[in-house]
Amino acid sequence: MKVHWFQHVEFEGLGLIEAWLRARGHDMSVTRWWAGEVAGAQAEACDWLIVMGGPMNIYQHRDFPWLVAEKAAIAAAVARGARVLGVCLGAQLIADVLGGKVMQNPEREIGWWPVRAVAEGAGSRYAFPDEVTVLHWHGDTFTLPPGAVRLAESEGCAQQAFAMGERVLGLQFHLEMGGAAVAGIADACADELAGGGRWVQTAETIKAGVSEYAPDASKFLARLLAAMERAE
Repeated sequence: MKVHWFQHVEFEGLGLIEAWLRARGHDMSVTRWWAGEVAGAQAEACDWLIVMGGPMNIYQHRDFPWLVAEKAAIAAAVARGARVLGVCLGAQLIADVLGGKVMQNPEREIGWWPVRAVAEGAGSRYAFPDEVTVLHWHGDTFTLPPGAVRLAESEGCAQQAFAMGERVLGLQFHLEMGGAAVAGIADACADELAGGGRWVQTAETIKAGVSEYAPDASKFLARLLAAMERAE
């Protein structure tokens, strides 16, 4: 397949998704919005669009004017039936495009915290295990877009994942980050840890959690990617 991905900041890449795609023989291209690039023919012709994370809010059009064009590109990909996967900010952008509302979560959720499957997602091709611990790094959340199926929740945030049909999947959290990526986001976004919070871990705890939690998270990532690859 032709896989195109959107990057919002230099320190948040595809992570483990890249190795999985390469192993499966897919072609990859990227739009680096943060570097002034514009989505062009490769984005318009892709079979699979992956929208990654970033520290900005989806409504910061004045600070990041490319958000307007990015939302239009996501909407076009959904409309033509491409596979569309969103991670963290990417999930929020997809939710917005599909008619959900993005707003501040009552509390920030940063660190390794478990997410749980919800009953309404049991029949989805993206059904979650009863519980899996994943990396969170967000202060915003979203309402479920009309027609979407809710897949998971956590103690700190009710909306953790959703699917729209077989080809659209939004994940509020990160499954794709290995040790280097976790260290990178912990250093780049250290200011977001200031003041702590009920669902905010320290940078040391977050970095130390990689060895315990990342192996299971990466296995779950591979399962979700395979399910999306096979989507009709």
